[in-house]
Amino acid sequence: MQYSECTFKRIVLAAKNSARALTWLFKNESAFRQECAALLLAIPISLMLNVTLSQQFILIGAILFVMLCEIVNTAIEAIVDRISLEMHPLSGLAKDLGSAAVSISIVLALMIWGLICFR
Repeated sequence: MQYSECTFKRIVLAAKNSARALTWLFKNESAFRQECAALLLAIPISLMLNVTLSQQFILIGAILFVMLCEIVNTAIEAIVDRISLEMHPLSGLAKDLGSAAVSISIVLALMIWGLICFR
């Protein structure tokens, strides 16, 4: 097998894994569905605003960053729950830290949208 074939197969497998994860998130995580809705709103709104192409990418990227943080938060929660469903201070802390990351990403997205839209 040539290097390019191996690389292509790896990319295809990674894409399938990512698609499976995104499908699971959409079915099981209401916050992720809300963030998908925000993205679907952000795209046409960013196109209607009188902003540069770079600013449009930043606006959309801010929403994608929130989604990224949500994915990492969900991964942390899954790992903690896999280890044990028993209440433990460190388990709670790990989940709270993931939630804090999502909260900060939302504040950042709101700041970016506010800065660009109301300049």
